[in-house]
Amino acid sequence: MEAHITLRIPREWARALERRAKERGATKSQLVREALRQYLAVGGEEEKRAGLRERLKTYVGVARLDHAAIEADPLARQIYEHNWRE
Repeated sequence: MEAHITLRIPREWARALERRAKERGATKSQLVREALRQYLAVGGEEEKRAGLRERLKTYVGVARLDHAAIEADPLARQIYEHNWRE
């Protein structure tokens, strides 16, 4: 069973939505559902990343750094300088 919602959006959004629906030959509802589906999928990915960060938190700083290798590799040096905290 589908749920029904009502929401208010700015007029310029409504006009843009109507134009885009006409361009694509879709209904406004279809476009809104598609946008919500994409938005919610991104949120789900962010939750997965947050869970992964939480699980890996105990390992941060455990590995010793090979400073000679970091100095020899420009990308490694850039990453090190970006991430290092005094």
